[in-house]
Amino acid sequence: MDADAVRRIALGFEGASERDHHGFPSFRRRTIFATLPDDETLRVMLEEGDIVAAAAEWPWASEMMWGKRLAAVAIHLPDADASVVAELLEDGWRAHG
Repeated sequence: MDADAVRRIALGFEGASERDHHGFPSFRRRTIFATLPDDETLRVMLEEGDIVAAAAEWPWASEMMWGKRLAAVAIHLPDADASVVAELLEDGWRAHG
C-alpha cells in the first residue's frame, strides 16, 4: 500500500476533497477524516473504540494521541493490508460526514 493508493481511495468517496493540513495532505468530507504526514504513514480519524480495535488487531496499526485525546489510528503503509486500509478510510469518511 502506498500514498497514491490512499489518495485514490480517499478521493473516491462522495464529497471527499484533499487540502493542505500543516504542510501535508488531509482528506475531508465535512471535517478531516485522514491525513498523510509522510509517504509511509496514514492517520485515520475514527471513534476511540475503533482506534483501539484496529491497533489491537493489526501489527501495522497503532494508536495516535493528539494531546490527551486518542485521535486516530496510525497506519504504516508499506506493511498494511490494502483492503483493510480501504475499510478504515471508509469508516473515517462516514464518521466525518
